[in-house]
Amino acid sequence: MKTSETTINTTWYKAGSTADVPANGGACAMVKGKQIAIFNFTRRNEWFATDNLCPHKKQMILSRGMIGDMSGEPKVACPFHKKTFSLKDGHCMSGDDYTIKTYPIKVEDGLIFIGLNE
Repeated sequence: MKTSETTINTTWYKAGSTADVPANGGACAMVKGKQIAIFNFTRRNEWFATDNLCPHKKQMILSRGMIGDMSGEPKVACPFHKKTFSLKDGHCMSGDDYTIKTYPIKVEDGLIFIGLNE
């Protein structure tokens, strides 16, 4: 569902309801054929969205990862292999040469929207 476009060619898609994502946890949504991990980081009062794919072993699992922070930077840890990724820019915080894609996210009236550049 296309909801709006900004001047930088970002199209916003409804990804679900805030009730679908647990506090201080994640959930997965299909947005335009992509599995997107959505994180409700209530301890920081922030929302994040990334690819659900862990690039280490190519598993769709990041939405089930544990979130936390390292030196103030929000992160998610793969539940299988413990590789950690920044929720802000997707770089691997475990020192490995992996990255995950991050997406703009906004919450309005209890609905979650993910921005895709098209």
